[in-house]
Amino acid sequence: MRPGLLAGRIALITGASQGIGRALAEAFAGEGAALALCARRPAPLEEVAAGLRERGVQVLAVPADVSRPADVAALVEGVRQRFGRLHVLVNNASILGPLVSLAKYPPEAWDAVLAVNLTGPFLLTQACLPLLRAAAGGSIINVSSGVGRAGRKGWGAYAVSKFGLEGFTQVLADELRGEGIRVNAVNPGGTRTAMRAAAVPGEDPATLPAPEAITPVFLYLASEASREVTGRSLDARDWIGRPVGGSALL
Repeated sequence: MRPGLLAGRIALITGASQGIGRALAEAFAGEGAALALCARRPAPLEEVAAGLRERGVQVLAVPADVSRPADVAALVEGVRQRFGRLHVLVNNASILGPLVSLAKYPPEAWDAVLAVNLTGPFLLTQACLPLLRAAAGGSIINVSSGVGRAGRKGWGAYAVSKFGLEGFTQVLADELRGEGIRVNAVNPGGTRTAMRAAAVPGEDPATLPAPEAITPVFLYLASEASREVTGRSLDARDWIGRPVGGSALL
């Protein structure tokens, strides 16, 4: 049996209680990573963590809202105490918000969506940088969206937040280029998740890939195989079914 692609690596995944975050936790664990997981709802998060622990995976589960500085501080301190360093940060947590025109968008909903989807990754990344540096480099993966590249009517603050996350990725990648910490964004594309069902209620979920199918690009970016890749925005669907590991993926 080959050694896991992420053996010996520690990864923090936000929004890990369901959907893409949960699929990433399972995939990273399958490749040998130790995990720190967070989500806002304690019970579903602990269910994921318990299942992984039964398989012998080292898991730290911390309920947290990434838009709250106190929650971020507690989460990162937990990672520091448990592991002392961090190799991979996946900024996956996000909320959809109302799908209405900007002219009718409620200001309080705007603030809430931007706080989770854009300010949250900023706060968590800033807090995690000392742990990434302690690991002598690592990988930050920001989960973006197709509507964060080309705006579409009705997607409101969600689209705007993902445009911001793409810019955050580029600026941070350039700032950290000399430190061995790479920063990339991934557009999952339409995926069979509860958020997608809420966003496009008339869509047949059977036509969409399951979250588990889009994990290869994340595994690649989390591994040392991508150590020269930074400042990129990749499409997860392009990687479905490809073997994980090796520069041939790009």
